[in-house]
Amino acid sequence: MAESVLYATNGSQLGTIELSDDIFGQRPNEAVVHQVVVAQQAGLRQGTADTKERGEVAGSTKKLWRQKGTGRARVGSGKSPHWRGGGTAFGPHPRDYSQALPKKMRRGALVSLLADRLQEGRLFVLNELKLDTPKTKELLTILRRLNIMKSCLIVTEAPDKNVRLSARNIPGVDQAYVDSLSALDVICHENLVLTRTALELLEKKLS
Repeated sequence: MAESVLYATNGSQLGTIELSDDIFGQRPNEAVVHQVVVAQQAGLRQGTADTKERGEVAGSTKKLWRQKGTGRARVGSGKSPHWRGGGTAFGPHPRDYSQALPKKMRRGALVSLLADRLQEGRLFVLNELKLDTPKTKELLTILRRLNIMKSCLIVTEAPDKNVRLSARNIPGVDQAYVDSLSALDVICHENLVLTRTALELLEKKLS
């Protein structure tokens, strides 16, 4: 049975907590993680890039000079792609970059990353995380007590405004909640901090 240390917000160890082997005991599948992360990144693209083809460029379609007798190469209009100010050949047009991903594959990528964070010693479980008001200094102190010096994703059981506002002014620290958590969120951060309730909900969701 996989285990993790259970921490209090003051940094003390309250004991250990058992984790589901179906999630945290798995061998990370790098190929699935890569495919899912690339697909999720593609889904973030706006896809609004657009260029004008020769038929869309404003201006005359008049032949620039006569076909024969000048000694120069034959030409058509000034909208041709090889002219300055002409149209673009094979340029981008608005499109949808999103990729369809099976639910099983998205789950597999997230499970792989959760298992990896545990095996690398970069997963921390807090008994609870309650901030009465948004306090960046208070949240930073909690992270330092856990010896977290690099980027970190804090996962709560539900959207938490105080945690989100406290984290947004700390470089590399972000907040997510169980229902919004994705493989892309996890892979973009060195460390993962879960509240005990969030962990239980996440195990129930992924089991």
